Amino acid sequence: MGTWYEIASFPQSFQRGCTATTATYTIRPDDQIDVLNRCREGSLDGKEKSAKGRARVVDRSTNAKLEVSFFRPFWGDYWSVDLGSDYEYATVGHPSRDYLWILSRTPTMDGAVYEGILGRLRDQGYEVERLVQTLQPGS
Repeated sequence: MGTWYEIASFPQSFQRGCTATTATYTIRPDDQIDVLNRCREGSLDGKEKSAKGRARVVDRSTNAKLEVSFFRPFWGDYWSVDLGSDYEYATVGHPSRDYLWILSRTPTMDGAVYEGILGRLRDQGYEVERLVQTLQPGS
């Protein structure tokens, strides 16, 4: 839960032109999760753009596999594929390997941590060459 900063992602049409991208997750009384994605269009001081969605855990044994919906009734897989030991970063992917986001609790990430994540993603079959780093304040 809380706010996460996008460090890098596979380019997607719905995020075209986005900078300073964040995702905020809030638990709901019904055990689902409210999702609020925000970004700035074109530059760090550009117009804010946001999208609200909902997520639900589909694997209660690990809590690592969720489904998310921004356009109900359609739900998509949203899997945590790498997680920092202190929840300082999370990597979210899709079983098809077509979607990937590297998220951090802070707007920047140590280079060695980032490289370690890339290595583990390669081992899982992700084409890390497709990642584009996200412009964040202070980066």
